[in-house]
Amino acid sequence: QVELVESGGGSVQAGGSLRLTCVASGRFGVNEYMSWFRQAPGEDREGVAVVYTDGTTRYADSVKGRFTASRDNAKKTMYLQMNSLKPEDTGVYYCAAELTSGHWYSGRWRSWGQGTRVTVSS
Repeated sequence: QVELVESGGGSVQAGGSLRLTCVASGRFGVNEYMSWFRQAPGEDREGVAVVYTDGTTRYADSVKGRFTASRDNAKKTMYLQMNSLKPEDTGVYYCAAELTSGHWYSGRWRSWGQGTRVTVSS
């Protein structure tokens, strides 16, 4: 079993920055993909970014150029640096690991964190 714990959420004004952290523990292998998802109030959960085992990243179009995802395999930790935040970035951000099928943004992930809330005010 893999456990994921997110932290770093909070409230910021538009244009501000936050850095989210996701720490994995348990039976987590460093060859697993890791990703960030978010869910805005009243909306479906959407993929934000994925970090592959070699550090390669992919992003949702809505965050390209503003968000940077990375990972430290030695620490079993993934990060999401969020800059130039917008009110539409508001939501609960989840860390996911172990992609079992499909594409990163729409496929099935085995392990999820409990989420950390991000609120961006205008």
